[in-house]
Amino acid sequence: VPVAAQRVGLLLVGSLLTATVVSVVGGIGFVGLMIPHGTRFVVGADHRRVLPTSLLSGALFLVLVDLAARIVDRPNELPVGVFTTGFGVPFFLWLLRRRTNGGSDAS
Repeated sequence: VPVAAQRVGLLLVGSLLTATVVSVVGGIGFVGLMIPHGTRFVVGADHRRVLPTSLLSGALFLVLVDLAARIVDRPNELPVGVFTTGFGVPFFLWLLRRRTNGGSDAS
């Protein structure tokens, strides 16, 4: 199996799928990408802990973001995607920078 070519191909497919999800559902798509990574930092890589923690953390995150979207500019409501994108972009830039500066490649 040509490992290098396989890795590049999977990275391209994964990037395209991620871009498609975020373009279809908007910035809220960052929640499904960001929260599991964040919970993995907190509880470790054991999926028996990551899955329930991600479910609860994602729900709590969306409730808090929705609350913030409703109270920041009263009486108007800002789109929730603005806030999720505001958290998601810096998080993924930090994650990318962390990995390129010699951080562990396993997740």
